[in-house]
Amino acid sequence: MRQPDAVARGLDASGGSRPKPGPAGWAPAPSHPLDPPPTAQPNGEGRLPPGQHVQASMPVMHYGPVPVFNASTWSLRVSGATEEGRPRCLDWEAFSALPHREIVADFHCVTKFTILGVTWAGVAVSDLLAAMPPAGRATHVMVWADYGYGANLPLEAFGAPDTLLATHREGRELKPEQGHPIRLVVPSRYGWKSVKWVREIEYLVQDRRGFWEERGYHNNADPWQEQRYSYQEQPGEGPGS
Repeated sequence: MRQPDAVARGLDASGGSRPKPGPAGWAPAPSHPLDPPPTAQPNGEGRLPPGQHVQASMPVMHYGPVPVFNASTWSLRVSGATEEGRPRCLDWEAFSALPHREIVADFHCVTKFTILGVTWAGVAVSDLLAAMPPAGRATHVMVWADYGYGANLPLEAFGAPDTLLATHREGRELKPEQGHPIRLVVPSRYGWKSVKWVREIEYLVQDRRGFWEERGYHNNADPWQEQRYSYQEQPGEGPGS
């Protein structure tokens, strides 16, 4: 199992391709990042990070096969440097019982398209951190999905008010290829950090590169600083630097 624009509001809990080396939880299946993009819309002025264009719809992007969800065996594990000093797991029923909320956020892909105003619903990461907190010495997380995919984040980005473990998009339950049953949504980072099919959150006491970060992608992935590739990293922006 190893593998800036957002508005949050309450919601009742009942209610790809391979760029240069290439990202995922996330990499497009049939297309190549250097192919011409779909028709862009000229209505993102003031909301676009440098180098991005607005696109009408979000392509299906992921690396590897799509996992099969089984509610009776699925679990979300929280491990590493936990406050309790031991790992904990939530089954699907326990995860679904956590408070849910909705955010509206722009989605920025490292392949240079942006989708404006995507509506996501799910569990706020800040609520999960409160329920299953990291140890005081923890500084980062690795978010793991099925089939060995993982992406790293600083704790402050992971726990930001607009970071979500999403179960729904545009009012509909996520489809399997969209990350069902849950995917991470991190509006402050390029899309490969928004891991699909999340199964484990590992608290780290020092930073460590994830799957695509080890394959040439920027460790931080801030779209507003256009941090696309590792060769752009400045001292202090990567583990051990």
